[in-house]
Amino acid sequence: MSYTRRVLTKEQKEQFEQEGFLIVKGLFAEVDVRIIEETFEMMSRQTIPGHFEPQLDADESDPLARYPRVMHPHRFNDTAKRYMLHAPVLDVLRDLYEEEPLAAQSMFYYKPPGSRGQALHQDNFYLKVEPGNCIAAWTAIDAADEENGGMLIVPKTNKYDIVCPDRADQQESFTTHYVKPPKDQQAIPAVMDKGDVLFFNGNLIHGSYRNKSKDRFRRAFICHYANASASMIGEFYRPLFRADGSEAEMGINPDGGPCGVLFATAYPH
Repeated sequence: MSYTRRVLTKEQKEQFEQEGFLIVKGLFAEVDVRIIEETFEMMSRQTIPGHFEPQLDADESDPLARYPRVMHPHRFNDTAKRYMLHAPVLDVLRDLYEEEPLAAQSMFYYKPPGSRGQALHQDNFYLKVEPGNCIAAWTAIDAADEENGGMLIVPKTNKYDIVCPDRADQQESFTTHYVKPPKDQQAIPAVMDKGDVLFFNGNLIHGSYRNKSKDRFRRAFICHYANASASMIGEFYRPLFRADGSEAEMGINPDGGPCGVLFATAYPH
């Protein structure tokens, strides 16, 4: 059965398929960005065990001690769940998957000035969506560029196999895994305005710069999705959610990936 696109142009769909990523400008309206800002600003002054555990009295030596990322906020915050299931995002995902998307994960990054970046990696190494793949929707809550720690992407590596990562330089990366790009390909910046959304394939190699600015946060609301026809996903990403907010069942992927069981419990996303 042929699929009729809902919101993407033919050129946008082809870019995603060929390059592995797509930036959709202004997908979040100004009012929605403001609601997300306010929600996570309030959250930044709290401690939510297992999800957000800042050192509220931390000094400035490691900004991420005071502002770590929030993991799975949709599991305890209704606003985060609502925006994980934001209709404009799901419409794009339907066009990319050519079927219904299921929401698997949400995160929020504050990334204050001075914060380390995240070494290049591949998302489906962790989510382990099979058959099919995960897709990330990375929403800029602040404008993101090379200075304040914006995203880095390696075009066309969506066709690159999932590989076992090397160890990252933890002076520059707050995570430990690093995937080296192919010799003939380089990481490029994804420059974004507030409300833009970067969609990318789970095999695409990507990461982020250190925030070198003096006074600019680089906040981002990031969600991962699976195709509804998938049968397995990593256990940390269940339950998944349909567009109406109801839970969707999906089996646990027991495969440890290219590194075997040594990495089976890795959970940097």
